[in-house]
Amino acid sequence: MNKSILLLVLGLAAGAHAAPQPLSLPAATPVPTTTPAIPATPAALDPAQLRELRSRYAQWQALPESERARIRDAARRVAALPAAQQQALRARFDEQDQRFRDGWLLGPQLGQQFPKLQGLFGYLPADQRTPALAALRQLNDDQLAQLTLIAQRTPPQERDRVRDEFLGLAPAARDAWLKENLVR
Repeated sequence: MNKSILLLVLGLAAGAHAAPQPLSLPAATPVPTTTPAIPATPAALDPAQLRELRSRYAQWQALPESERARIRDAARRVAALPAAQQQALRARFDEQDQRFRDGWLLGPQLGQQFPKLQGLFGYLPADQRTPALAALRQLNDDQLAQLTLIAQRTPPQERDRVRDEFLGLAPAARDAWLKENLVR
């Protein structure tokens, strides 16, 4: 089973157990299917839990269907594991840094790359969050890999400029920009 997808599913399940955490970008999270982590009725939730649940559902709905299908498949595979193995995987995921876990809320494709993109996209002004997430979701795997290298090579004092430049590009111009900036 793909280890990255397992981590995503565990992150989604663990997120339902933890206190709500602010995310850097709008994220996508389904309600976990392996363990009922929330009360059966909304009345049993406090307002913060209810907001978190609604937010996660909206984020799940915002994911592309292909990513939701990958998550559902991984959730089925995790649910088929013995309880002890599920708990061990969940504990392993819980040991990870919070930023790493939050990155998985963006779905399988971005979740896998988000630790490397954190420098450029981890802390965005509110008006850039939705456009940034949309731009990142439009990239293919090769482009995303190129952007992670650019993000890792960009000094902190240049991050705002590089991110603004990237986000200002038309989708057709991104590939050339990535290739040009990769060699800088």
